[in-house]
Amino acid sequence: MAGITSSIGRKYAMAISAMFLLIFLVMHLSTNMISIFSEDAFNAASHFMGYNPAVQFLMQPILIFAVVFHFVMGFVLEIRNNSARPVKYAMNQGSANSTWMSRNMIISGAVILAFIALHFYDFWFPEISYKYIQGNNPDEMRYWEELHHKFHDLWRVVLYVVAFVLLGLHLAHGFQSSFQSVGARHPKYTPAIKAFGNWYSIIIPLGFIIIAVYHFVTQ
Repeated sequence: MAGITSSIGRKYAMAISAMFLLIFLVMHLSTNMISIFSEDAFNAASHFMGYNPAVQFLMQPILIFAVVFHFVMGFVLEIRNNSARPVKYAMNQGSANSTWMSRNMIISGAVILAFIALHFYDFWFPEISYKYIQGNNPDEMRYWEELHHKFHDLWRVVLYVVAFVLLGLHLAHGFQSSFQSVGARHPKYTPAIKAFGNWYSIIIPLGFIIIAVYHFVTQ
């Protein structure tokens, strides 16, 4: 594989990080979706994730690195592509050959990155404070109430909905693009990958939206 200093190497590395994040989104949605059906089951699942050493000290650092790496690499590729492009899209009618989202992945990516910062502020930082700064004893029954309370305000729910809509648009292009970057371009498989990516980009964001709206309307 080409080194990360080459254009091909950077695209390949970004695609691998994207695939890791695609898997994480499924896992994260699956856990949060439990909160709609069972408060006790969600508390048990969240407590397991929150105090499992493998999750906390192995998977969590890898996840944070993957998020930062993916978005930084996306910005780097966008800057280098713009620098290397002799003619702007407006001059070569790029819109005739690509979608708005494919030309503006950097915009949706920046908004999603801002949303991730909000998500960290809402959930990750309070969790770190609760366990490691305040030094509280484990409380297996607190997770559902904390999640439920976060969606008390309409403005926060609206922000989450907008962010997940943009995530869906980002995924609609990024899913297939990540597979293409690692060489999955066979005519036999490309239509299936595209179709699966389209469904993925709808179901995953919609699931998170349902969770946010559910906790808001059941206050």
